[in-house]
Amino acid sequence: MENTTTHKAFVLAAGMGTRLKPLTDSMPKALVKVGGEPLIAHVIRKLQQAGYDDITVNVHHFADLLEAYLAKEFPEVAVSDEREQLLDTGGGILHARQLLGPGAFLVHNVDILSNLDLRSIPLEGVATLVVSERDSTRHLLFDEALRLVGWVDERTGEVRSPYGKIDPAKYRRLAFSGIHLLSGRIFPVFEEFGFEGRFSIIDAYLRMCAKYSVRGFIPEDFKILDIGKIDTLERAERFLEEL
Repeated sequence: MENTTTHKAFVLAAGMGTRLKPLTDSMPKALVKVGGEPLIAHVIRKLQQAGYDDITVNVHHFADLLEAYLAKEFPEVAVSDEREQLLDTGGGILHARQLLGPGAFLVHNVDILSNLDLRSIPLEGVATLVVSERDSTRHLLFDEALRLVGWVDERTGEVRSPYGKIDPAKYRRLAFSGIHLLSGRIFPVFEEFGFEGRFSIIDAYLRMCAKYSVRGFIPEDFKILDIGKIDTLERAERFLEEL
C-alpha cells in the first residue's frame, strides 16, 4: 500500500454551478453560504483540521470574487487559474500538476459535506475513490475486491467499461462521493492515455482501470450531502448541525 502521508489537497471549485441558479448568476458556487459560511470555507477548514496544510483551489466562474475571498480569508491557499477555459475535473487536476506533484494528494469537490475522516482513506494503485451504497442516477461498478470495472447510468441502462460488455448485476453499484485520493503517478498515466485539455476524471478512471488499479473505499457510518440544488441548502443547514 502506498504511503499516504500527503499534506496536499485540491478543491474543485471552478464549475459554473448551474444547478444552484439563480444564486450562481452573481457568485461562484464556492461562495454560496451554508450555516452562515461559504461552502469553500467548510471544505478548507475540514481539510486543515485533517492536517492538509498545502491546499490548492481552482477558479473559473466569477474567479475574481473567489480569488479575493481566498486572499482575505485563506491567504495560505494556492489558486489554480482556469479563467481562459473551464477544464472539467480531470483537466483541472492536470492543469494544477505543478502545484500538486509529485506525491499523493487529496481531491475534494467544493459542494460536498460529510463526516468523513479525510485521513482514513487508504491509497492503493493510482487512485482510491470514496464511495457508498446510496441512491444515484449513476453508479460506479466494482468487483469483489473493490477494483473499478465500469459505470452504469440507471436511467438509460448505458454501461461503460474498458472490459467490453459487462453485466452490471454482477458487480457492486456504488455512488461516488466527489472525494478521492490520487497517487502522483496519475500524471504520467494521463500522458500515457493521451489525456489533455478538458476531460472528466471519471472518464479517465474508466479508461485506465483495466491496466492500473483504481479502488473504491467505503467508510463506516458515512454521512454525505451533495449541495447540488437549491432545495438541498436547507437540508445542508440541518446536516451541519448533526455532524
